[in-house]
Amino acid sequence: MQLGFIGLGHLGKAIAQRLLDCGHPLTVWNRTPAKAEGMDVTVAPSLRSVTMTADIIFLCLFDSHAVAAVLNQDDGLLSDDISGKIIVDLSTNHFKEVIAFHQQCAQAGAIYIEAPVLGSVVPASQGALTVLISGENNGYEQAKAVLEDIGKHLFHLRVPGLATKMKLINNLTLGSFMATIAEALALGEHTGIDKNDILEILSVGGGNSLVLNAKKNKLLKEDFSTHFSNALMFKDLHYLQDLAYEQKQTLFTGAVVKELYGRTFAEDIDQEDFSAIYKIFKKS
Repeated sequence: MQLGFIGLGHLGKAIAQRLLDCGHPLTVWNRTPAKAEGMDVTVAPSLRSVTMTADIIFLCLFDSHAVAAVLNQDDGLLSDDISGKIIVDLSTNHFKEVIAFHQQCAQAGAIYIEAPVLGSVVPASQGALTVLISGENNGYEQAKAVLEDIGKHLFHLRVPGLATKMKLINNLTLGSFMATIAEALALGEHTGIDKNDILEILSVGGGNSLVLNAKKNKLLKEDFSTHFSNALMFKDLHYLQDLAYEQKQTLFTGAVVKELYGRTFAEDIDQEDFSAIYKIFKKS
């Protein structure tokens, strides 16, 4: 089956390469075509041309504004006949705007699958992501075999919007754990404890988590090359705050942690990995 892929950022490129490794031919489009260099893919000259060759089109974009542009701009995916095509959106969207994407694709005769993922570059390259899915069962069943190539765990939540809401809720824990681990590490260093000792003890103590296991080496080596950026975390926590507001629910830790990631813009580390939040605590 011919696949299309739009969005070759850090995560998108890792997922696209995983699909290639699984034997899927890919036609790709990216705002910066050079991102496809070194990949065995066909680079499409336009968004519209992706729909001419692909049966399933993956999107992996920064935010809902970018998704809306790819769908609706003059040469966007919905500008031509896409009847029967499946659009799998791996982006983390705003929970309100994603509903519009379901509706717009349905009106154009396409099937939209809302499919944000849990995990970043390393699990993506291993096909070990967790994929949260909302959308009609028919589309899910058609795309399931391909989704299983990128995801170790698939959760079909069916009702449009629920997958996105769950992704935002997951990132409350992800961002909060990372900030707490970073603050604990910085405080421990200030008291004179060796960084390696702190991380080893946290990993068998109260800090033991998927987050610490994934980010231990980054913290130890202070290598903050990007797997999932501070800017993305800030965006997701902002969407989460909107969700809490809509539900008339307080968001104590989420609000504080969002502002910590917002600080990364002033520190000029917003494009670094979200584990670089450690720099803010270490500096202070």
